[in-house]
Formats: sequence, C-alpha cells, structure tokens
Amino acid sequence: MNYIHRISRRMALTGLGLLLCASQAANAAEIKVVSSGGFTAAYKQLVLLYEQASQNTVVTSYGASIGNAPDSIPSRLARGENFDIVILADSALEDLIKQGKVLPGSRVDLARSIIGMSVKKGTPKPDISTVAALKQTLLNAKSIAYSASASGTYLSTELFQRLGVAEQIKDKAKKIYSERVGTVVARGDAEIGFQQVSELLPFTELDLVGPLPAEVQQTIFFSAGIAAGATQTEAAKHFIRFLASPAAAPIVRSTGMYPVSDKP
Repeated sequence: MNYIHRISRRMALTGLGLLLCASQAANAAEIKVVSSGGFTAAYKQLVLLYEQASQNTVVTSYGASIGNAPDSIPSRLARGENFDIVILADSALEDLIKQGKVLPGSRVDLARSIIGMSVKKGTPKPDISTVAALKQTLLNAKSIAYSASASGTYLSTELFQRLGVAEQIKDKAKKIYSERVGTVVARGDAEIGFQQVSELLPFTELDLVGPLPAEVQQTIFFSAGIAAGATQTEAAKHFIRFLASPAAAPIVRSTGMYPVSDKP
C-alpha cells in the first residue's frame, strides 16, 4: 500500500470514528447493498474501513446501473431481490424512485465520474486529446468495447452519432454485458475500451489513455438511495453518511472519481 493510500485510509478511519461517536445506528446490523461498477473501487475500500470501525456488516451485490441483463440493478429489483441501499448512476436512481423501488427523498450524491479510454499495456496509445482525434481513433480502431451501463449508453445513443461515426463503426463496436470493459480489452478481445475511469484504473494490464475531451465528456453522479424494502433503514442511512462524508473523499479521489464537494 503506497503512502497516499495509507494517508487516505487513516483520514477515513479518523472521520469514521467521529461519525460513529455521533451516530445512533443500531448495533450489529447487516446492511444489504447493491452497487453499480463506477463506484466499486472506492466502495470496496470504504466498506472495509466501515466494518472495521463499526459493529455493522455489509453484504454487497453488484450490477449495471441500467439495462435488462439478469444481474443489472433494475433487473434485480424487478424480480424482488431485497436490499437496504442502492448505489448507481443518478439518472437511473431517479428512475427507480419514480418506479417506487427507492424511497423518495433518500438520494445522496456520492461522487462525480467521467468516461475514459484504455488499451492493453504495451500497445500503441491512440490520440483522443481532441474531438477530431477521438473521431479518427474510433474510425481507425479494429475493435471497440463499451459498457452496457450509463457510459456505454451515452456513447452508443449520443456520442457516436454526434461524431458522425455511428454507421462506420457499428460492426466493430460491441456493448459489453455482465463484465467490465477492461476485462475484454485485457484479454485482447477489443483494441480499445471505454468505461468510467474508475472502472478502468484497477486493471494493471491496461494503460489508461485518458478521459474523453471536455467538449464531449459526460459527467455523471453516482448516488445512493434507500431501497423501498429496506429492513435496516437507520443503519443504511448511517453507512451512506460515511460514504458521502469528507472522511471518505481522499479514497474517492484515489480511485479516479471526484467527491461531490470538489468543484467541477
């Protein structure tokens, strides 16, 4: 663990200790969470700290923010899986609130996220520093992978059309279901891959080329809400407060996301 990560963990533990002292959360609660991929890297570190410092345990499932894949969050909730907390892209959370799957007024924004592109380590890094360069990279690529969740939906339904390349790349661009884009690129099944930066960074087999140019970037919030069928509501609120707290911010930043408190 490097120096920055040690400092981040120490700050988070200190902040969590203060939060726990002021908390009235029930002891030894089991909190059930379903989370989408964008927040996962930060979430996994923060869960460990939370469990170490509290008497609560957290049981986590994962799935895409949107779509009808069997393990997507909307599919899990539609078939009656029970959770206390739902963490996913903000627009998808709002849809779940409208559907009555998440309690109104329970949304808490946790972090801002941006889309990036990666290639397999050791391969050339195409230029995506400008909109024109990104367009040419898409046209030149032999194969393209993108997420079936929020970032990929933006790419496939908005950005590719905006760049005027949708028709030219339709046979070589593939939407990835039920696994991370980085996994596909790492094993050589796609030359370039697009997903949230926080989902690409954990892959040591990849090089992050960079984020999309600012003019065509999509910034989204990953947000938490209390599931309509929650059985540990107070403990869930307590955990969400920690995830959104200044104590968690250094770890959020270290995973390629931006705490809500950071100015865009």
